[in-house]
Amino acid sequence: MDNQTVHFEFELTGFPGVSQNFYILTSFLLFIMYNIMFITNGAVFIVILLKEKLHKPMYLLIANLAFSAFLFDTATLPKMIGKYWLDGGKISSLACFVQMHLVHWLAIMDSLILTLMAFDRYIAICNPLRYSSTITYKLTMYACSSMWFCSDIILIDTIIIAQYPFCGSNKVVSFYCSSSNILRLACANVTSTREVLSTVGLVVLFGTLALIILSYVAILLSVLSLKHWSGWRKAFHTCVTHLFVNALFYVPRVFVYQASYLKLVLSPDLAVFLIVLQSYLPHLANPFIYCLRTEEIKNIISSTLKEMLNWKHN
Repeated sequence: MDNQTVHFEFELTGFPGVSQNFYILTSFLLFIMYNIMFITNGAVFIVILLKEKLHKPMYLLIANLAFSAFLFDTATLPKMIGKYWLDGGKISSLACFVQMHLVHWLAIMDSLILTLMAFDRYIAICNPLRYSSTITYKLTMYACSSMWFCSDIILIDTIIIAQYPFCGSNKVVSFYCSSSNILRLACANVTSTREVLSTVGLVVLFGTLALIILSYVAILLSVLSLKHWSGWRKAFHTCVTHLFVNALFYVPRVFVYQASYLKLVLSPDLAVFLIVLQSYLPHLANPFIYCLRTEEIKNIISSTLKEMLNWKHN
């Protein structure tokens, strides 16, 4: 360590291949994307929180998903917008580790919420008579609170990584700080830490995915046994929405893990694009999916907007 410089700040590269001539355009697009996600996820969360009519288990899960997306986007995107707008890609080590913790915590939280949503749909479709007594609003609230608390155990990995010395290059080839990118910059043997974190990530990703797949296989078998077309159509309508949301979240992540396992060499820009795809596409799409496919939320938001317009007009 005698001739090595220990860095107390990192630099987020964003898309490494983007020319400086396109920085303003890139920052503008990110700014628009962030504002859409900020407004839509914030609106979904607030509407479900304030409207007593929406105080139901499934809507509570949607509210938690929207709030998680809201926190994730706010913790990551403004810094990247500043990088392209003001050439402010540098981030202090403390801010980087805080961001890394939030990124992993909220990603785990999203996977747990999606798993709980799949279980909720399984009970609603396969055991509809027991649904109201099994899945209550209070039980769902306790489950969500427990998930927020338990998933925060990932703080341990941030504390461990923060103990390593960092030297040489301080460039984080990503939109935000994450354990995989930060460990590459450590001036120490991080093999054991990387293996432990990879194992945890695989267990969370493929464990929750397996539970979701099992839930929807059971739902499919139950739906196929329905004799009435109306019941089949309603169940199909609900499942397609949730399967699409799950596909947006899991498909890019599974591809990234498979590429890593097969040791495929991805270009830096493609790697960052996949990070953006898996991180922000679900947050951008989910509010529109739930608002357009869920009649109660759509009607309440429409009536609220009409009331606001009428109040403004008067």
